[in-house]
Amino acid sequence: MIKAIKRWKIRNQLLAAIVLGGILGFSVFGFLWFQEPNVWRFCQRFPVLSWDSGALFQALKEKAKETVVPDADGSQEDGEDAFAAVKDFLDLRDEYTSIYLYSTETGLYIAGAYASMMDEILERGIFDIGYRVTGGSGEMYFSQVMQFKNCEAEVVVFSYHRSKIAYPYFLISAALGILVFLAVVLHFISRKMRSITRLKDAILRMAEGDLQQVVPSCGEDEIGILAHELDQLRITLDENIQQEAQSRRANQDLITVMSHDLRTPLTILNGYLEILKLGRNDPKMQEEYLERCLRKTADIKEMTDKMFEYALVFEDREQIHPARLDVNTVRSFLEEHCDFIRLAGFDVRFCSTASMGTVMADAAILKRVFTNLFSNILKYGDKKQAVTVQYSIERDMLRIVFFNAIRQDQAGVESNRIGLRSVEKMVTMHHGSFYVLEEDGTFMVKVMLPLYTG
Repeated sequence: MIKAIKRWKIRNQLLAAIVLGGILGFSVFGFLWFQEPNVWRFCQRFPVLSWDSGALFQALKEKAKETVVPDADGSQEDGEDAFAAVKDFLDLRDEYTSIYLYSTETGLYIAGAYASMMDEILERGIFDIGYRVTGGSGEMYFSQVMQFKNCEAEVVVFSYHRSKIAYPYFLISAALGILVFLAVVLHFISRKMRSITRLKDAILRMAEGDLQQVVPSCGEDEIGILAHELDQLRITLDENIQQEAQSRRANQDLITVMSHDLRTPLTILNGYLEILKLGRNDPKMQEEYLERCLRKTADIKEMTDKMFEYALVFEDREQIHPARLDVNTVRSFLEEHCDFIRLAGFDVRFCSTASMGTVMADAAILKRVFTNLFSNILKYGDKKQAVTVQYSIERDMLRIVFFNAIRQDQAGVESNRIGLRSVEKMVTMHHGSFYVLEEDGTFMVKVMLPLYTG
Protein backbone atom coordinates (compact mmCIF):
# COMPACT_ATOMS: atom_id res chain seq x y z
CA MET A 1 0.00 0.00 0.00
CA ILE A 2 2.77 2.43 0.97
CA LYS A 3 4.72 1.58 -2.21
CA ALA A 4 1.60 2.23 -4.28
CA ILE A 5 1.11 5.62 -2.58
CA LYS A 6 4.74 6.55 -3.30
CA ARG A 7 4.02 6.10 -7.01
CA TRP A 8 1.12 8.58 -6.87
CA LYS A 9 1.49 11.98 -8.42
CA ILE A 10 2.45 14.80 -6.07
CA ARG A 11 -0.99 16.42 -6.20
CA ASN A 12 -2.63 13.13 -5.19
CA GLN A 13 -0.11 12.65 -2.38
CA LEU A 14 -0.77 16.21 -1.17
CA LEU A 15 -4.53 15.59 -1.25
CA ALA A 16 -4.02 12.38 0.75
CA ALA A 17 -1.86 14.27 3.28
CA ILE A 18 -4.55 16.92 3.67
CA VAL A 19 -7.26 14.29 4.19
CA LEU A 20 -5.10 12.35 6.65
CA GLY A 21 -4.15 15.54 8.51
CA GLY A 22 -7.80 16.57 8.65
CA ILE A 23 -8.86 13.21 10.08
CA LEU A 24 -6.08 13.19 12.69
CA GLY A 25 -6.62 16.84 13.60
CA PHE A 26 -10.39 16.40 14.00
CA SER A 27 -9.82 13.21 16.01
CA VAL A 28 -7.45 15.02 18.38
CA PHE A 29 -9.89 17.89 18.78
CA GLY A 30 -12.83 15.53 19.32
CA PHE A 31 -10.96 13.51 21.92
CA LEU A 32 -9.85 16.60 23.84
CA TRP A 33 -13.27 18.24 23.70
CA PHE A 34 -14.90 15.03 24.87
CA GLN A 35 -12.75 15.36 28.03
CA GLU A 36 -14.09 18.84 28.80
CA PRO A 37 -16.41 17.69 31.65
CA ASN A 38 -13.47 15.95 33.30
CA VAL A 39 -11.37 19.09 32.90
CA TRP A 40 -14.15 21.15 34.53
CA ARG A 41 -14.31 18.77 37.47
CA PHE A 42 -10.53 18.86 37.80
CA CYS A 43 -10.51 22.66 37.83
CA GLN A 44 -13.00 22.69 40.72
CA ARG A 45 -10.09 21.71 42.95
CA PHE A 46 -8.66 25.19 42.60
CA PRO A 47 -10.38 27.95 44.62
CA VAL A 48 -9.88 30.54 41.91
CA LEU A 49 -11.82 28.47 39.38
CA SER A 50 -14.23 26.57 41.64
CA TRP A 51 -17.94 27.30 41.99
CA ASP A 52 -20.10 25.57 44.64
CA SER A 53 -23.67 25.26 43.44
CA GLY A 54 -24.69 23.49 46.67
CA ALA A 55 -23.55 26.40 48.81
CA LEU A 56 -25.48 28.84 46.60
CA PHE A 57 -28.71 26.87 46.84
CA GLN A 58 -28.29 26.48 50.59
CA ALA A 59 -27.93 30.25 50.95
CA LEU A 60 -30.93 30.77 48.67
CA LYS A 61 -33.06 28.42 50.80
CA GLU A 62 -32.15 30.30 53.96
CA LYS A 63 -32.88 33.64 52.37
CA ALA A 64 -36.16 32.40 50.87
CA LYS A 65 -37.61 31.83 54.34
CA GLU A 66 -37.28 35.57 55.00
CA THR A 67 -38.45 36.72 51.57
CA VAL A 68 -42.04 37.53 50.62
CA VAL A 69 -42.80 36.78 47.00
CA PRO A 70 -45.43 39.16 45.61
CA ASP A 71 -48.08 38.07 43.13
CA ALA A 72 -47.42 39.16 39.56
CA ASP A 73 -49.58 39.20 36.47
CA GLY A 74 -46.76 39.97 34.02
CA SER A 75 -47.23 43.76 33.77
CA GLN A 76 -44.20 46.04 33.82
CA GLU A 77 -45.23 47.78 37.03
CA ASP A 78 -45.81 44.53 38.89
CA GLY A 79 -42.48 43.23 37.57
CA GLU A 80 -40.62 46.22 39.02
CA ASP A 81 -42.38 45.86 42.36
CA ALA A 82 -41.68 42.15 42.45
CA PHE A 83 -37.98 42.75 41.73
CA ALA A 84 -37.77 45.30 44.54
CA ALA A 85 -39.49 42.85 46.91
CA VAL A 86 -37.02 40.00 46.21
CA LYS A 87 -33.94 42.14 45.53
CA ASP A 88 -32.11 40.90 48.62
CA PHE A 89 -32.79 37.32 47.52
CA LEU A 90 -31.47 37.95 43.99
CA ASP A 91 -28.38 39.76 45.28
CA LEU A 92 -27.03 36.42 46.47
CA ARG A 93 -25.86 35.76 42.87
CA ASP A 94 -22.40 36.66 41.61
CA GLU A 95 -21.40 38.23 38.28
CA TYR A 96 -21.51 34.84 36.45
CA THR A 97 -24.89 33.72 37.80
CA SER A 98 -28.47 34.53 36.76
CA ILE A 99 -31.50 33.83 39.07
CA TYR A 100 -35.17 33.79 38.01
CA LEU A 101 -38.39 33.12 40.01
CA TYR A 102 -41.48 31.44 38.56
CA SER A 103 -44.84 30.80 40.18
CA THR A 104 -45.42 27.12 40.86
CA GLU A 105 -49.19 27.61 40.55
CA THR A 106 -49.46 29.57 37.32
CA GLY A 107 -45.94 29.05 35.88
CA LEU A 108 -45.70 32.79 35.26
CA TYR A 109 -42.43 34.68 35.58
CA ILE A 110 -42.25 36.69 38.81
CA ALA A 111 -38.86 38.35 38.93
CA GLY A 112 -35.21 37.75 38.12
CA ALA A 113 -31.75 39.15 37.53
CA TYR A 114 -29.18 38.11 34.91
CA ALA A 115 -25.43 37.80 35.40
CA SER A 116 -23.78 41.18 35.61
CA MET A 117 -20.95 40.12 33.30
CA MET A 118 -23.49 40.33 30.48
CA ASP A 119 -23.32 44.11 30.86
CA GLU A 120 -19.68 44.12 29.73
CA ILE A 121 -19.65 44.51 25.95
CA LEU A 122 -16.38 42.63 25.43
CA GLU A 123 -17.25 39.76 27.74
CA ARG A 124 -20.74 39.55 26.29
CA GLY A 125 -19.34 39.36 22.75
CA ILE A 126 -16.88 36.63 23.70
CA PHE A 127 -19.61 34.80 25.58
CA ASP A 128 -22.02 34.90 22.65
CA ILE A 129 -19.39 33.60 20.21
CA GLY A 130 -18.30 30.86 22.62
CA TYR A 131 -21.89 29.93 23.34
CA ARG A 132 -22.64 29.40 19.66
CA VAL A 133 -19.39 27.60 18.89
CA THR A 134 -19.52 25.22 21.83
CA GLY A 135 -23.26 24.66 21.72
CA GLY A 136 -23.85 26.22 25.15
CA SER A 137 -21.20 24.18 26.98
CA GLY A 138 -20.30 27.17 29.18
CA GLU A 139 -23.84 27.40 30.62
CA MET A 140 -25.12 25.31 33.57
CA TYR A 141 -28.82 25.12 34.39
CA PHE A 142 -30.33 24.40 37.83
CA SER A 143 -33.96 24.45 38.95
CA GLN A 144 -35.47 23.90 42.42
CA VAL A 145 -38.76 24.67 44.18
CA MET A 146 -38.19 26.64 47.40
CA GLN A 147 -40.41 27.62 50.27
CA PHE A 148 -40.65 31.36 50.62
CA LYS A 149 -42.23 33.20 53.53
CA ASN A 150 -45.66 33.40 51.93
CA CYS A 151 -45.63 30.69 49.22
CA GLU A 152 -43.64 28.24 47.16
CA ALA A 153 -41.85 29.35 43.98
CA GLU A 154 -39.52 27.74 41.44
CA VAL A 155 -36.00 29.10 41.49
CA VAL A 156 -34.12 28.79 38.19
CA VAL A 157 -30.35 29.38 38.23
CA PHE A 158 -28.12 29.83 35.15
CA SER A 159 -24.42 29.65 35.94
CA TYR A 160 -21.77 30.75 33.46
CA HIS A 161 -18.75 29.93 35.63
CA ARG A 162 -18.00 26.97 33.39
CA SER A 163 -17.45 29.31 30.43
CA LYS A 164 -14.22 30.46 32.14
CA ILE A 165 -12.91 26.92 31.55
CA ALA A 166 -14.91 25.66 28.54
CA TYR A 167 -14.16 28.49 26.13
CA PRO A 168 -10.35 28.61 26.63
CA TYR A 169 -10.27 24.80 26.64
CA PHE A 170 -12.22 24.78 23.37
CA LEU A 171 -9.67 27.15 21.82
CA ILE A 172 -6.77 25.03 23.10
CA SER A 173 -8.37 21.83 21.73
CA ALA A 174 -9.08 23.47 18.38
CA ALA A 175 -5.52 24.86 18.24
CA LEU A 176 -4.01 21.44 18.96
CA GLY A 177 -6.22 19.85 16.30
CA ILE A 178 -5.12 22.49 13.78
CA LEU A 179 -1.49 21.96 14.77
CA VAL A 180 -1.80 18.22 14.15
CA PHE A 181 -3.36 18.94 10.74
CA LEU A 182 -0.62 21.41 9.85
CA ALA A 183 2.08 19.05 11.17
CA VAL A 184 0.99 16.30 8.76
CA VAL A 185 0.70 18.63 5.76
CA LEU A 186 3.89 20.56 6.55
CA HIS A 187 5.78 17.29 7.11
CA PHE A 188 4.77 16.16 3.62
CA ILE A 189 5.74 19.54 2.12
CA SER A 190 9.02 19.51 4.08
CA ARG A 191 9.93 16.08 2.68
CA LYS A 192 9.27 17.24 -0.86
CA MET A 193 11.27 20.41 -0.27
CA ARG A 194 14.20 18.33 1.05
CA SER A 195 13.99 16.20 -2.10
CA ILE A 196 14.03 19.33 -4.26
CA THR A 197 17.00 20.66 -2.26
CA ARG A 198 18.93 17.41 -2.77
CA LEU A 199 18.09 17.59 -6.47
CA LYS A 200 19.30 21.20 -6.61
CA ASP A 201 22.55 20.26 -4.89
CA ALA A 202 23.07 17.41 -7.36
CA ILE A 203 22.51 19.77 -10.31
CA LEU A 204 25.00 22.26 -8.88
CA ARG A 205 27.58 19.48 -8.42
CA MET A 206 27.08 18.43 -12.03
CA ALA A 207 27.38 22.05 -13.15
CA GLU A 208 30.75 22.21 -11.36
CA GLY A 209 31.90 19.12 -13.24
CA ASP A 210 31.43 16.47 -10.54
CA LEU A 211 29.81 13.55 -12.38
CA GLN A 212 30.89 10.83 -9.97
CA GLN A 213 28.42 11.36 -7.12
CA VAL A 214 25.13 9.54 -7.61
CA VAL A 215 21.97 11.66 -7.67
CA PRO A 216 20.02 10.62 -4.54
CA SER A 217 16.76 8.73 -4.95
CA CYS A 218 13.68 10.90 -4.34
CA GLY A 219 10.85 8.36 -4.50
CA GLU A 220 8.74 7.42 -7.48
CA ASP A 221 6.67 10.56 -8.04
CA GLU A 222 7.49 13.39 -10.45
CA ILE A 223 10.47 14.51 -8.35
CA GLY A 224 11.71 10.91 -8.15
CA ILE A 225 11.38 10.47 -11.92
CA LEU A 226 13.27 13.73 -12.43
CA ALA A 227 16.02 12.57 -10.05
CA HIS A 228 16.28 9.21 -11.85
CA GLU A 229 16.47 10.83 -15.29
CA LEU A 230 19.02 13.33 -13.99
CA ASP A 231 21.15 10.45 -12.71
CA GLN A 232 20.90 8.76 -16.11
CA LEU A 233 21.93 12.04 -17.72
CA ARG A 234 24.90 12.20 -15.32
CA ILE A 235 25.94 8.67 -16.30
CA THR A 236 25.56 9.44 -20.01
CA LEU A 237 27.51 12.69 -19.72
CA ASP A 238 30.27 10.95 -17.77
CA GLU A 239 30.49 8.17 -20.35
CA ASN A 240 30.49 10.65 -23.24
CA ILE A 241 33.21 12.75 -21.65
CA GLN A 242 35.32 9.66 -21.00
CA GLN A 243 34.75 8.40 -24.54
CA GLU A 244 35.63 11.80 -25.95
CA ALA A 245 38.80 11.88 -23.86
CA GLN A 246 39.66 8.36 -25.04
CA SER A 247 38.99 9.26 -28.67
CA ARG A 248 41.15 12.34 -28.37
CA ARG A 249 43.96 10.31 -26.86
CA ALA A 250 43.48 7.67 -29.54
CA ASN A 251 43.57 10.30 -32.30
CA GLN A 252 46.65 11.92 -30.81
CA ASP A 253 48.36 8.56 -30.48
CA LEU A 254 47.31 7.68 -34.02
CA ILE A 255 48.66 10.92 -35.41
CA THR A 256 51.91 10.45 -33.51
CA VAL A 257 52.30 6.85 -34.66
CA MET A 258 51.23 7.62 -38.24
CA SER A 259 53.64 10.55 -38.45
CA HIS A 260 56.46 8.28 -37.37
CA ASP A 261 55.37 5.30 -39.48
CA LEU A 262 54.78 7.37 -42.62
CA ARG A 263 58.17 9.05 -42.42
CA THR A 264 60.07 5.80 -42.94
CA PRO A 265 58.29 4.50 -46.08
CA LEU A 266 58.17 8.02 -47.56
CA THR A 267 61.92 8.43 -47.03
CA ILE A 268 62.60 5.05 -48.64
CA LEU A 269 60.16 5.77 -51.47
CA ASN A 270 61.75 9.14 -52.06
CA GLY A 271 65.20 7.49 -52.21
CA TYR A 272 64.10 4.89 -54.76
CA LEU A 273 62.43 7.57 -56.91
CA GLU A 274 65.57 9.73 -56.86
CA ILE A 275 67.65 6.76 -57.94
CA LEU A 276 65.20 6.05 -60.77
CA LYS A 277 65.21 9.72 -61.74
CA LEU A 278 69.00 9.92 -61.95
CA GLY A 279 69.05 6.74 -64.05
CA ARG A 280 72.29 5.54 -62.39
CA ASN A 281 70.88 2.25 -61.27
CA ASP A 282 71.44 -1.09 -62.96
CA PRO A 283 68.68 -1.57 -65.59
CA LYS A 284 68.20 -5.03 -64.18
CA MET A 285 67.39 -3.48 -60.79
CA GLN A 286 64.93 -0.93 -62.18
CA GLU A 287 62.01 -3.35 -62.11
CA GLU A 288 62.95 -4.34 -58.55
CA TYR A 289 63.01 -0.69 -57.48
CA LEU A 290 59.63 -0.09 -59.08
CA GLU A 291 58.22 -3.12 -57.24
CA ARG A 292 59.58 -1.76 -53.98
CA CYS A 293 58.03 1.64 -54.69
CA LEU A 294 54.66 -0.02 -55.27
CA ARG A 295 54.95 -1.91 -51.99
CA LYS A 296 55.75 1.27 -50.12
CA THR A 297 52.84 3.12 -51.71
CA ALA A 298 50.59 0.19 -50.67
CA ASP A 299 51.91 0.51 -47.11
CA ILE A 300 51.23 4.23 -47.13
CA LYS A 301 47.71 3.70 -48.49
CA GLU A 302 46.98 1.16 -45.77
CA MET A 303 48.14 3.56 -43.08
CA THR A 304 46.11 6.47 -44.44
CA ASP A 305 43.02 4.25 -44.81
CA LYS A 306 43.44 3.26 -41.19
CA MET A 307 43.63 6.89 -40.16
CA PHE A 308 40.45 7.76 -42.07
CA GLU A 309 38.63 4.82 -40.48
CA TYR A 310 39.65 6.01 -37.03
CA ALA A 311 38.41 9.48 -37.84
CA LEU A 312 35.04 8.13 -38.97
CA VAL A 313 34.58 6.01 -35.86
CA PHE A 314 35.51 8.66 -33.31
CA GLU A 315 34.14 11.78 -34.96
CA ASP A 316 30.44 12.64 -35.17
CA ARG A 317 30.67 15.46 -37.67
CA GLU A 318 30.34 13.52 -40.89
CA GLN A 319 27.11 14.25 -42.71
CA ILE A 320 25.39 12.14 -45.33
CA HIS A 321 23.48 13.34 -48.36
CA PRO A 322 21.02 10.56 -49.15
CA ALA A 323 19.36 10.19 -52.50
CA ARG A 324 17.19 7.55 -54.11
CA LEU A 325 19.30 4.69 -55.45
CA ASP A 326 17.91 1.82 -57.45
CA VAL A 327 18.78 -1.60 -56.04
CA ASN A 328 20.35 -2.46 -59.39
CA THR A 329 22.80 0.44 -58.91
CA VAL A 330 23.73 -0.93 -55.49
CA ARG A 331 24.17 -4.36 -57.07
CA SER A 332 26.52 -2.85 -59.66
CA PHE A 333 28.71 -1.53 -56.82
CA LEU A 334 28.93 -5.05 -55.44
CA GLU A 335 29.66 -6.62 -58.81
CA GLU A 336 32.59 -4.23 -59.39
CA HIS A 337 34.16 -5.26 -56.09
CA CYS A 338 33.46 -8.92 -56.78
CA ASP A 339 35.30 -8.61 -60.11
CA PHE A 340 38.22 -6.91 -58.34
CA ILE A 341 38.77 -9.66 -55.76
CA ARG A 342 38.40 -12.26 -58.55
CA LEU A 343 41.41 -10.64 -60.19
CA ALA A 344 43.16 -10.96 -56.81
CA GLY A 345 42.64 -14.74 -56.96
CA PHE A 346 39.42 -15.26 -55.00
CA ASP A 347 36.59 -17.55 -56.11
CA VAL A 348 33.46 -15.37 -55.77
CA ARG A 349 29.89 -16.67 -55.87
CA PHE A 350 27.43 -13.82 -56.26
CA CYS A 351 23.77 -14.73 -55.56
CA SER A 352 21.24 -12.05 -56.43
CA THR A 353 17.43 -12.14 -56.19
CA ALA A 354 16.71 -8.41 -55.74
CA SER A 355 15.70 -6.61 -58.93
CA MET A 356 13.12 -3.95 -57.95
CA GLY A 357 13.14 -1.24 -55.35
CA THR A 358 15.05 1.83 -54.20
CA VAL A 359 17.00 2.80 -51.10
CA MET A 360 17.76 6.22 -49.61
CA ALA A 361 21.54 6.31 -49.43
CA ASP A 362 24.62 8.40 -50.01
CA ALA A 363 26.33 6.67 -52.93
CA ALA A 364 29.83 7.77 -51.89
CA ILE A 365 29.48 6.47 -48.34
CA LEU A 366 27.83 3.27 -49.57
CA LYS A 367 30.83 2.65 -51.83
CA ARG A 368 33.12 3.14 -48.81
CA VAL A 369 31.09 0.49 -46.96
CA PHE A 370 31.69 -2.07 -49.72
CA THR A 371 35.34 -0.99 -50.12
CA ASN A 372 35.99 -1.65 -46.43
CA LEU A 373 34.20 -4.99 -46.47
CA PHE A 374 36.01 -6.26 -49.57
CA SER A 375 39.34 -4.90 -48.27
CA ASN A 376 38.71 -6.96 -45.15
CA ILE A 377 38.27 -10.04 -47.36
CA LEU A 378 41.51 -9.25 -49.22
CA LYS A 379 43.42 -8.93 -45.94
CA TYR A 380 42.07 -11.89 -44.01
CA GLY A 381 40.21 -14.10 -46.55
CA ASP A 382 41.35 -17.57 -47.57
CA LYS A 383 41.65 -17.85 -51.36
CA LYS A 384 41.35 -21.61 -51.16
CA GLN A 385 37.67 -21.35 -50.29
CA ALA A 386 34.91 -19.53 -52.12
CA VAL A 387 33.60 -16.11 -51.06
CA THR A 388 29.79 -15.96 -51.11
CA VAL A 389 27.88 -12.71 -51.56
CA GLN A 390 24.08 -12.89 -51.18
CA TYR A 391 21.93 -10.02 -52.39
CA SER A 392 18.15 -10.12 -51.77
CA ILE A 393 15.08 -8.27 -50.47
CA GLU A 394 13.64 -9.41 -47.16
CA ARG A 395 10.71 -7.74 -45.35
CA ASP A 396 11.12 -4.31 -46.98
CA MET A 397 14.86 -4.44 -46.34
CA LEU A 398 17.75 -4.82 -48.76
CA ARG A 399 19.80 -7.73 -47.40
CA ILE A 400 23.48 -8.14 -48.27
CA VAL A 401 25.46 -11.01 -46.71
CA PHE A 402 29.16 -11.86 -47.08
CA PHE A 403 30.68 -15.27 -46.25
CA ASN A 404 34.40 -15.97 -46.42
CA ALA A 405 36.90 -18.32 -44.79
CA ILE A 406 39.69 -16.85 -42.63
CA ARG A 407 43.28 -17.54 -43.69
CA GLN A 408 45.12 -19.85 -41.32
CA ASP A 409 47.95 -17.37 -40.80
CA GLN A 410 45.34 -14.75 -39.75
CA ALA A 411 43.30 -17.02 -37.45
CA GLY A 412 43.64 -15.89 -33.88
CA VAL A 413 45.26 -12.59 -34.85
CA GLU A 414 43.80 -9.88 -32.66
CA SER A 415 42.39 -6.90 -34.55
CA ASN A 416 41.03 -3.56 -33.37
CA ARG A 417 38.21 -3.94 -35.94
CA ILE A 418 38.27 -0.26 -36.73
CA GLY A 419 37.25 -1.02 -40.32
CA LEU A 420 34.19 -2.97 -39.20
CA ARG A 421 33.30 -0.31 -36.66
CA SER A 422 33.46 2.36 -39.34
CA VAL A 423 31.21 0.23 -41.59
CA GLU A 424 28.73 -0.20 -38.72
CA LYS A 425 28.63 3.53 -38.19
CA MET A 426 28.10 4.28 -41.89
CA VAL A 427 25.28 1.70 -42.09
CA THR A 428 23.67 3.15 -38.95
CA MET A 429 23.79 6.60 -40.57
CA HIS A 430 21.53 5.11 -43.25
CA HIS A 431 19.11 3.77 -40.57
CA GLY A 432 20.20 0.25 -41.38
CA SER A 433 21.59 -2.60 -39.29
CA PHE A 434 24.94 -4.38 -39.30
CA TYR A 435 25.78 -7.86 -37.95
CA VAL A 436 29.10 -9.70 -37.66
CA LEU A 437 29.64 -13.37 -36.82
CA GLU A 438 32.95 -15.24 -36.61
CA GLU A 439 32.72 -18.95 -35.96
CA ASP A 440 34.80 -22.05 -36.82
CA GLY A 441 37.09 -20.18 -39.22
CA THR A 442 34.20 -18.60 -41.12
CA PHE A 443 33.50 -14.89 -41.15
CA MET A 444 29.99 -13.61 -41.86
CA VAL A 445 28.87 -10.01 -42.30
CA LYS A 446 25.26 -8.94 -42.90
CA VAL A 447 24.13 -5.47 -43.97
CA MET A 448 20.42 -4.51 -43.90
CA LEU A 449 19.24 -1.29 -45.57
CA PRO A 450 15.60 -0.10 -45.50
CA LEU A 451 13.85 0.17 -48.83
CA TYR A 452 12.40 3.54 -49.81
CA THR A 453 8.60 3.59 -49.47
CA GLY A 454 7.84 7.30 -50.04
